[in-house]
Amino acid sequence: MSGAIEVHNVSKRFRLSHERYPSLKERFVRFGRSADREDFWALQDVSLEIPHGRTFGLIGHNGSGKSTLLKCIAGILQPTSGEIHSDGRLAALLELGAGFHPDLTGRENVYLNGSILGLSKREIDARFDEIVDFAELSQFIDMQVRNYSSGMFVRLGFSVAVSLDPDILLVDEVLAVGDRAFRRKCAGVMENMLADGRTLLLVSHNERDLRRLCTRGIYLQEGAVVMDGPIDDVLKRYEADSDREQ
Repeated sequence: MSGAIEVHNVSKRFRLSHERYPSLKERFVRFGRSADREDFWALQDVSLEIPHGRTFGLIGHNGSGKSTLLKCIAGILQPTSGEIHSDGRLAALLELGAGFHPDLTGRENVYLNGSILGLSKREIDARFDEIVDFAELSQFIDMQVRNYSSGMFVRLGFSVAVSLDPDILLVDEVLAVGDRAFRRKCAGVMENMLADGRTLLLVSHNERDLRRLCTRGIYLQEGAVVMDGPIDDVLKRYEADSDREQ
């Protein structure tokens, strides 16, 4: 393959149930019986190629398929049809608290999350202090993460993800919940990754971040790609469509 990420004719279907059960007992009694279900296509025949060392922004309204596409690229979801290939070590920061166990401490979750991302215990040991320092959580690292704020979750999740030293980083809008100083620090890390030839796929509604970090944009609408081009051109098309819909 020539690109860091290649997506070929990918579609993703979800089956939506419209049945409502008055009680848990009724749900159990009717379990396995035919239900009133509807097919919802979150992605429809999506194709794209992201070269090595480039930053692409995924743009679109809520429900356009951005997060579903990232989850398919990360391997969290399997596409209904089509193929996805990636070349290099991939790390993803997709959902608040994803990969963390609420009953474990921050320290324990660093080791759990690091092992999920493919790091050995020795590698995590070597990077542990750096992860905690970057996340600014030294006082709270032995606290159960169920007591963490959303900002603390994001700081720890991002710190673990970048500690993997990934070739490809997928970032969903979770950084929007961090404070301004930490967002600037994360942006600096991502800029350094790009300078080192890494690849970034970013979902954000923050136009400043998109223009600062991304060279190209991919505009999704109802699960389909409607535009793939320079980030400024894609944002102008998105803004024009948004204005017409208001």
